[in-house]
Amino acid sequence: MASTPKSNILVVGFGGIGTMTAYNLEASGLATVTGVLRSNYELANERGFKIWSCDHGQINSWRPTSITKEVPYVRAGTTPFDYVVVCTKNIPDIPPTVAEIIAPAVSPRHTSIVLVQNGINIEKPIIAAFPNNVVISGISRMNSSELRPGEIFHQDHDTLIIGAFRNPNLSIEVEHRAAERFTELYNASGKATGEYSKDVQFMRWRKLVYNASYNSLCAITGMDTSKLRLTGSAVTELLLPVMLEVKSVARAAGYQLAADQEDVSLNGDPLDGYFRPSMQQDIEKGNYMEMEVIVGEAVREGQRLGVPVPMLTTVYSLLKVLQFRTKVNRGLVELPPIKDFGAGDLMRRS
Repeated sequence: MASTPKSNILVVGFGGIGTMTAYNLEASGLATVTGVLRSNYELANERGFKIWSCDHGQINSWRPTSITKEVPYVRAGTTPFDYVVVCTKNIPDIPPTVAEIIAPAVSPRHTSIVLVQNGINIEKPIIAAFPNNVVISGISRMNSSELRPGEIFHQDHDTLIIGAFRNPNLSIEVEHRAAERFTELYNASGKATGEYSKDVQFMRWRKLVYNASYNSLCAITGMDTSKLRLTGSAVTELLLPVMLEVKSVARAAGYQLAADQEDVSLNGDPLDGYFRPSMQQDIEKGNYMEMEVIVGEAVREGQRLGVPVPMLTTVYSLLKVLQFRTKVNRGLVELPPIKDFGAGDLMRRS
């Protein structure tokens, strides 16, 4: 009896989440992974990734079946990718966009695009760019980080919530089959948990209650989730008001979150965990933040639906200022030259 051919998968983005996602897919024995590595390509090519994983144990040197510096261009006559799995940060305000990055590897009507990314409305530009392809949501609930280049510390169980975004150009059955197949692949290693869900938008709004509050406010204040809660005032005056606004927008959009969702999200991390969310880590490292898909889209949805979002709007404004600072520091914005004031000018201005 002939064996089933392995799924041909491209994974874009090899940080903490992307590396473990790729590792788990290859550990299934049902997939061959090509990894797109940019800054850490030379290091991974030379000695592979060193991984400490609560699910898979310690791996001293691992690399996917194939690695490349650039997203490969799939030409006619070459083997198409069955899935393109995107694990990069989703930062639409910083070029290039996700759609532009993955375009060379997407085969129309064949490749399913899996977005293992935060935020809401992230599928819209992808469906617009690839109207004939299935787009799948992946909500990762594991805590995995890159301690140093090429060294991954994965400290809690890998759970990925999987389901198809609705693409009106395709049949629902085709979308569900592709998402169910990816769920099977993710579960096949026996080490991780792929949870199939038909209501992906509900799951994304639920996660947004945590992300729009903790992720944003930790980035703005420079305090981890535990310290922020221990202030007392930040809970009642910052965290909970943001969470309640997200719930209100979700409700207006047709997604009724649990009555106690803000309490569940508020206590999502152990008080002695001192967890630093990804946006806080990004701002500390001088990296761009996922502020648009996490907060900006929530604000725009609130405005579209006529839901007041004063706290979210304030948080969004502060994040835009911090993002602008990073753009300046990275040379993305050209500032006007500093005026050379003479002594007379200084006296008149004093």
